[in-house]
Amino acid sequence: MPHWLELMVSSLGPLLWAALIFTAPLTLLSFAFGIVVGLVVALIRLFGPAPLVPVVRFYVWIIRGTPLLVQLFLIFYGLPSIGIVLDAFPAALIGFTLNVGAYTSEIIRAVIGSIPKGQWEAAYSIGMTWPQAMRRTILPQAARVAVPPLSNTFISLVKDTSLAAAITVPELFQASQRIVATTYEPLILYIEAALIYLAMSSVLSHLQGRLEQRLGRYGGYIEAHA
Repeated sequence: MPHWLELMVSSLGPLLWAALIFTAPLTLLSFAFGIVVGLVVALIRLFGPAPLVPVVRFYVWIIRGTPLLVQLFLIFYGLPSIGIVLDAFPAALIGFTLNVGAYTSEIIRAVIGSIPKGQWEAAYSIGMTWPQAMRRTILPQAARVAVPPLSNTFISLVKDTSLAAAITVPELFQASQRIVATTYEPLILYIEAALIYLAMSSVLSHLQGRLEQRLGRYGGYIEAHA
């Protein structure tokens, strides 16, 4: 067996373990919490009380205008200077959640705003309240439109979690860095890490396509019966 192949095989287990234990949970939790934050922020900007609108706009402006790596450094290395000390994983989770929340809020706000007013009127005409109209009519249609950009955000997040290595989270990329430190084979190990990220992104892209198809059929049903 060639040396490079032997090295890739021997390091595959530790890399996959790091991806399973740290990369996957960090991605899933950050995206789930980020969606919640994004939905709240989007609803505040569209329908919320006037005093809160500048607050959430400022939050989105700050997050979108600064690099994610800087945000992670501020949370993990900066907050201890004012007495707030976080472990690496929670710090990364907070950083990614805030980042995802800002970007998804713009996506959600745009897709909700794109729903024709006639859909609201149709919901009200059959006696729905605002929450019922939002839950049963508006959000299902908005979800169909939002799936592609939200899926792209999720796939990007999988790759962005590699930045957590900079604040000592032992995820996939840092695991490869540790192996490089003992084997002195950066090219082989980083190619292997890249292939694992590529495999995860490819699977998610396939699932995205399947989800879009299902939501497309469901959205057609909603529109036909609205």
